[in-house]
Amino acid sequence: MSYHYNTGCSLNNLKGVREFIRRSLDGQEVSDLELGAIVLALDEMCSNLMIHAHHCNPDHFIALNIHIPDKGKFIFEIIDDGSMFDINQFQEPKLDNLVHEKRKGGLGIRLVKSIMDKIEYLHEGGKNVCRLTKTI
Repeated sequence: MSYHYNTGCSLNNLKGVREFIRRSLDGQEVSDLELGAIVLALDEMCSNLMIHAHHCNPDHFIALNIHIPDKGKFIFEIIDDGSMFDINQFQEPKLDNLVHEKRKGGLGIRLVKSIMDKIEYLHEGGKNVCRLTKTI
């Protein structure tokens, strides 16, 4: 089973992204807690991409694909043509430093990594693909 969604890179479109994820996973025996975590992680990834790679330009687009190859296994792909940022290469700031410096940011990546089981970055056909896998 596969689902596809395209949207412009305006933060106003994140509500549609969240609704698409919830609709696509409806009937998949995912608890409300797990569903909320998945939606949060994908919202974070999409918003980071919209902000940092596309500067919130609504004329730029991202695609979100959801593949469900087996019961309880979910593969989410976020596809775009902006600048690529691999969160697996990002050195997360230590929590102590964030608190001490009163710095905003840096927690979203930690959150996504704690929710998803696997995160991969690929470059295929001139597009960036961030593939996140979650098994429940």
